[in-house]
Amino acid sequence: MANRSLLPMLCVLFTSVPAARVSAQSPQPYPNAITDRLIHQETPMSPPPKNVVFVDPDFGSPMVRATDSTTNFKLPGTFLRNEASGYANEWNSDTTKFYVIGKGGQDLVFGFDPSTMAISSLPNAGAGLGLLLPLNPGPTFSFVDPDLIYGTTSKDSLTITSYRFSTGISTPTIDTRTCGVQPPLGSGRSVVSDDDVSLSLDDSRVAISEGGPQSGKDMYVVVYDKTLGCRWYNTQTGVIGGQWGTAGYASVTTSYLIRHAYLARSGNYVHILTDVGVWYIWDLANVNVTSCAHGSKQDCQGYGVTGYDSYVNGPAVLDDMQVVKRPLNNLKQIESLVYPLPSHGDWGQAQHFTWSNVDLNDSTPICGSTYAYDGWTTIDQPFAAEVFCIETDGAASTVWRFAHNRAIYVEPYFQTQPLGNVSLDGRFFLFTSDWDAQLGTGTDGTPLSDVFIVQLD
Repeated sequence: MANRSLLPMLCVLFTSVPAARVSAQSPQPYPNAITDRLIHQETPMSPPPKNVVFVDPDFGSPMVRATDSTTNFKLPGTFLRNEASGYANEWNSDTTKFYVIGKGGQDLVFGFDPSTMAISSLPNAGAGLGLLLPLNPGPTFSFVDPDLIYGTTSKDSLTITSYRFSTGISTPTIDTRTCGVQPPLGSGRSVVSDDDVSLSLDDSRVAISEGGPQSGKDMYVVVYDKTLGCRWYNTQTGVIGGQWGTAGYASVTTSYLIRHAYLARSGNYVHILTDVGVWYIWDLANVNVTSCAHGSKQDCQGYGVTGYDSYVNGPAVLDDMQVVKRPLNNLKQIESLVYPLPSHGDWGQAQHFTWSNVDLNDSTPICGSTYAYDGWTTIDQPFAAEVFCIETDGAASTVWRFAHNRAIYVEPYFQTQPLGNVSLDGRFFLFTSDWDAQLGTGTDGTPLSDVFIVQLD
């Protein structure tokens, strides 16, 4: 939580600044963005109308509201949000489609014109409406085919399925029951997947976690290589097997259950999350599994996301804006991305990251958002309640700042957090916001939220 006693000190050390946007003041790829480390106060602003481009009054970035209370035609008057992990591709590969998630788990897909930021309905969707996907919430667009998206279905969450927009046809990619996991997968409501489908950068591999009744209770990671076949890891028995790679027992002897598992974009590693303050990296070529525990002095805590062969997270040990990067083959090799940090430390702003724009060298900016866990609304530190991107190439420590996300977290309503997704070309950031709690309450009695887009330039 924020340390309110620091407020007088912050007012002395940092100067609040008015809205400004100086052309070509920052390095590529965002030459027009503000890169100072001052406090930028938030200008009061009413919620804008849907599908009308406006400018963030504090950082000057073009923005558009993508949804409103009528968008979810299945449950009108209820919230809309982003996919929450930061791993799924909510944008297709040419930035002409994106999806949002409605209450009830509806995936609603829209067309997008990156030159004008205009939002439109796709063929086979009703006029002014999103296309309702036949997939479970949180699917992931292909990295290479703008017409394709991967996910699971309500009828069968153990089969990874692709959906092609031009034909409206769903096609099974792999029935994970055929992958030979040991002991074999059972059936029924107590054996499902987490729907956490993730892809390698070339789409050649796809991964999922499954085997239990719900997230946090699964015990299998399954990776399907479209040429080589399946590979799997049972985190309860420690057994690793499949049609390729080394078989045997995992190098960690601890048994654990899985919250989610995500494939690194290289396709060579899996990031495995748990509910008990520790996460793991599985090197798919062999049986090497490495743990990173909160409180282990390896800066393991905080939200994070894998890139091609690296992991970035915000451990918040020294400051809220402490952000670190490490190679997946050596979790102890930690590189600070934001420096210098304030000597006194700023607290109270959680970070969330997305890195779908990553390249083969893990050198493209990682993007994210900040928000206060306690619902604190005062902007009393740099980067508070913002959308930003951070340099990862090691050449410098640039933080590009684009907009205030205007999200006030109302516990326990997940949809009021400004979780975001960057487009694959790194030009647009899709995020959730209750717009300073001005959107009101839905027909279900919970806070309303909508999805907004900011142009990153």
